[in-house]
Amino acid sequence: MPSSSVAGRPSDPLPITPQGITDDLDRLLEVLPDRVGEALASLGSREQLLEVVLDLGRAPEARYPGRASVLDQRPIDRADLAAVVQRLGAFGGDNRAGIERTLHRISAIRNRAGEVVGLTCRVGRAVFGTVAMVRDLLDSGQSLLLMGRPGVGKTTALREIARVLADDLERRVVVIDTSNEIAGDGDIPHPAIGRARRMQVARPEQQHQVMIEAVENHMPEVIVIDEIGTELEAQAARTIAERGVMLVATAHGNELANLIKNPTLADLIGGIQSVTLGDEEARRRGSQKTVLERCAEPTFPLAVEMHSRHRWSVHADVARTVDQQLRGQPVRPQIRELDSDGRLRLNDPEPAPPSPRMPRRGLAPVATPPSLRPVLAPVPLPDPSLPPPHRRTVSPTTAAAPLRLYCCGVSPQLLEQVVRSRQLPVQRASQVEEADAVLSLRQQLGRDPQVRSQALERHVPILVIKADTLPQIQRGVERLLRRRGGDGVPPSTGRASAPDDAHGAMEECRLAVEQVVLPQGRPVELLPRSPSVRRIQADQVNGYGLRSAEFGSGDQQRLRVFPPDSPGPGAPGSPPVRRD
Repeated sequence: MPSSSVAGRPSDPLPITPQGITDDLDRLLEVLPDRVGEALASLGSREQLLEVVLDLGRAPEARYPGRASVLDQRPIDRADLAAVVQRLGAFGGDNRAGIERTLHRISAIRNRAGEVVGLTCRVGRAVFGTVAMVRDLLDSGQSLLLMGRPGVGKTTALREIARVLADDLERRVVVIDTSNEIAGDGDIPHPAIGRARRMQVARPEQQHQVMIEAVENHMPEVIVIDEIGTELEAQAARTIAERGVMLVATAHGNELANLIKNPTLADLIGGIQSVTLGDEEARRRGSQKTVLERCAEPTFPLAVEMHSRHRWSVHADVARTVDQQLRGQPVRPQIRELDSDGRLRLNDPEPAPPSPRMPRRGLAPVATPPSLRPVLAPVPLPDPSLPPPHRRTVSPTTAAAPLRLYCCGVSPQLLEQVVRSRQLPVQRASQVEEADAVLSLRQQLGRDPQVRSQALERHVPILVIKADTLPQIQRGVERLLRRRGGDGVPPSTGRASAPDDAHGAMEECRLAVEQVVLPQGRPVELLPRSPSVRRIQADQVNGYGLRSAEFGSGDQQRLRVFPPDSPGPGAPGSPPVRRD
């Protein structure tokens, strides 16, 4: 699907396939009492009929969007209800029944004795053409979550999505049909789902088991589920997504904010946890010390909020949307609408105004705790062969702006350690267009040609490093700073830091262990230090129950910290340990 135009303005309308509707309404009229069916047949607006309500002792009603119409003044009696039940057959454990090879659903209301005292006959329609609203999202192959109020058309859209994925995109699709609402009643699924296969669920509480069974036994590429509503089903959805299977599902809730507040379904969007921040981090964020944060990556990277059948809100990055809502920031999804001519309009969100705490939108500044600032800067040793350097005083108001750096394949945690330990004026940019420079791994730049093209288009310089290690990142960042004019680069003497740098070295070691080695299981090389400081770092690593070894020679000797599952120093095939 073509992309929209200027952000914040509606794009040119896009032509889509005209919608076609199949409802088999006559099959439903045959099941209803004769006088009710005759009254419905004489009324107009059949294409807008939502449901027929038959309650004991009350007049039958036909319900349309925003209104209801009485079909007959005579109330429904037990004989009317018994005749409908006899034509339908047995109801399932969820008190629902259907008409074979149709999408109509009849739900029962029972009294305490288990007798049927009311029926809700909901009209099921197969609407072809609605998938054009999200066709580009299906091409991405990412899991998609649909939300909206009851009756807005979630199941109808789900049915059409299953057909397009199976027939047009030729994917192996399995539909988990708990109440036979997606593919209709009977053993033969309705043609509305195309070549997709359908697995029925005996009882609603077994839906999560059938979801796992479908993945284990039938090798699907896509699983389609209607109404994820329990914690077990949310866990099953995450298990399926982690196995590389695409999910398309609906969930209870009108918007993402409802899922954030719902502890049962919050795992669908990554889960919510309470986190206690340190004093400095809370002060930097301008928030309380206890905040809510996302636990993990969302099960569904894409989400759609269905406001009506012709107006949807699309969240193309659910993780970012959830983070913004938890931090109280405004959320601006893309609005997609169908006009009266059946043409699709895309209204892109306007760019958010710059935050007062951030220099520019999208930047993640790396702050240095004030208590560590006096001891983190390396102390230059004077060279007697050189004349005394001219000292230049820079006032805070005239200091150079920080370097906005976009990282391609470079670990944000390692970059943060370099910035903290060297006190470099660097901020991370979330997008290439917001960056002053790009720091990339050689292999990653080849895998992501879009970064190269965007940088060339905007004349943003790119610096390529060989490995994602602290020394490589430090040299790359300092080189970019010198290219810009040298502002903010601490003078380097080719020696390890002075003994006063012990506090900074311990902070660097702590961050490396807690942010990279333990959570990611990756070894980390620390910055070159003096022998005494390296011994302090080695003792600190031992306190975590980890192993370390020294590498390099001369002034470049440094410590490497190994994860728990690594053979580490002294094991067969591991590098030798150097002792001072």
